[in-house]
Amino acid sequence: MRTGLRSPVDHEPQRHRDTERILVLTEIHHRLCASVPLWLVAVGFVAVAASPAEAQTREFMFRGFADVGSTTFTAGQSFDAVLGSDRGAVLGGGLELVLPQRVSIAMRASRFRRTGERVFVFGDQQFDLGIPVTVSIVPVQLTGGYRFDDGQRLVPYAGGGIGWHRYRETSSFAEEAENIEEVFRGFQVLGGAEIRVVPWAAAAFEVEWATVPDALGVDANSVAREFQESNLGGTTIRVKIAVGR
Repeated sequence: MRTGLRSPVDHEPQRHRDTERILVLTEIHHRLCASVPLWLVAVGFVAVAASPAEAQTREFMFRGFADVGSTTFTAGQSFDAVLGSDRGAVLGGGLELVLPQRVSIAMRASRFRRTGERVFVFGDQQFDLGIPVTVSIVPVQLTGGYRFDDGQRLVPYAGGGIGWHRYRETSSFAEEAENIEEVFRGFQVLGGAEIRVVPWAAAAFEVEWATVPDALGVDANSVAREFQESNLGGTTIRVKIAVGR
């Protein structure tokens, strides 16, 4: 018996389907965002930008970056039922090429992963089953952007691109056919502001909106179908550190 945000098609007789509303219940992971609110970091960026410092120059740059953030999922009701919240922490990183013409190209990967337990849902009641299950979402995104560099210390930027989102749902007590691993294509747009901290490193605050249509609610027993939610995307706010020239 199993059902999650996206469940495999069940070929058992229909009489068993009423007992197969099994969702994923995971711990809420907000300590990171609660302890250091990302919006507060953004205010700090503006304050630093107001101080006298050497402005960024328009130059060729090739660098690596790492980031930490929080995603609020578009399928809010489904994720709230599954995770106890419609948001979660994400870690990521990648490579970026910045051309003198202010154009940038970046490839990044991030990861959302939680382990919880399956539950049985009947009406507005939820019953823990004590069966561990792990859910992970790994987006790999290619983004092109433009930097509004007018010689100031604070450099705004914006961009958009395409992404491939790998969704996995596994349990140590499940049969191989009950585990899920699928990849869905999506699109993203983003905007942010960057500050050069030292000649070889910069910090940025970024907001991204991603859409991944037709990824959830396929199976009749999935909670996403019950809430008529099918998008695996969401809105992510993140802090990024880039190193390199």
